[in-house]
Amino acid sequence: MNKGDTVNKRIVLWGTGVVGSMVLTEILRHPHFELVGVGVSNPDKVGRDAGDLCGAAKTGVLATDSVDELIALRPDAVVHYGPTAAFADENMRVIGAFLRAGIDVCSTAMTPWVWPQMKQLPAVWRDPITEACEAGGASCFTTGIDPGFANDLFPLTLMGLCGEVQSVRASELLDYTDYEGDYEFEMGIGHPPEFTALLEHPDMLIMAWGATVPMIAAAAGIELDAITTTWDKWVTPVDRPSAKGGVKAGTVAAIRFTINGVYHGREVITLEHVNRIGLDAAPEWPAGTKDDVYRVDILGSPSISQETSFRFTDGSGRTPAVAGCLATGMRALNAVAAVNALPPGWVTPLDLPLIPGLGTIR
Repeated sequence: MNKGDTVNKRIVLWGTGVVGSMVLTEILRHPHFELVGVGVSNPDKVGRDAGDLCGAAKTGVLATDSVDELIALRPDAVVHYGPTAAFADENMRVIGAFLRAGIDVCSTAMTPWVWPQMKQLPAVWRDPITEACEAGGASCFTTGIDPGFANDLFPLTLMGLCGEVQSVRASELLDYTDYEGDYEFEMGIGHPPEFTALLEHPDMLIMAWGATVPMIAAAAGIELDAITTTWDKWVTPVDRPSAKGGVKAGTVAAIRFTINGVYHGREVITLEHVNRIGLDAAPEWPAGTKDDVYRVDILGSPSISQETSFRFTDGSGRTPAVAGCLATGMRALNAVAAVNALPPGWVTPLDLPLIPGLGTIR
């Protein structure tokens, strides 16, 4: 590894799903990243050219499912866009192998790793990666798929402009009508209201998506008394179209949940998701001043509100949710140089410098 070098990084990309395939396109046309390998878990993709996997021209780089082959390439880093923490064992197998070989990893997959110090994180999900980093002298950074930066980079940056913060809320306010990602089993959308979604379990929700709550608390120098959750469902009275086949009348078409950091008896840090099928679903719930936004609200001195929207303006017709997926993936890629420059071990957003996107203006 060429630790500390800020340009011309040799990259292996693992995972060519929605996020990985879009990032693959960006790597191929980026002046400071060289794609040297592509890892896949789908056997149908093995042997295919990287360009074929993202709709670009042939590259001569062929996809493989062999971690050993990719390690032999000795890249500066692996950008890992594997599955969610529901597939923790597979993610740890792949990521751990690269780390033990001395190769830094920047990933979106294991959202609980955004703040590895979180008390709710099982030791079996933490200790093997800690040991792998130590064995290989490598670093592991996870930015999350929720997306991480909307729940940490945005609120933490704005909190640095305040003299006092009474409360901070980071919200995802999205219409999932045209989104093809996973939400039925995880969130219960499309199921009858009596169905209990995976994330509806408080312990699961906190562990899966709540890591930024104690991280924000740590950044502010406090220790939370408790982390609580809420979960609400909205049942549609009519059928609703969606990219995944539609949501039937009488089933859940919107969910709203919060993860709340409690300090001295009051909620001071809140993560909120409002996800709908149709902008008119759950009209009484929060919405942005624009459609499909990530919002931060700080009550303090001064109070601050910020809305961020992600859009494709290339005529492709890709949805705001997909644009957010690309931003999630690029956060991991653009962090490579900074992660390379850090000492071995876990890397969190609190360890990273400003990452302005070297080479993005061209």
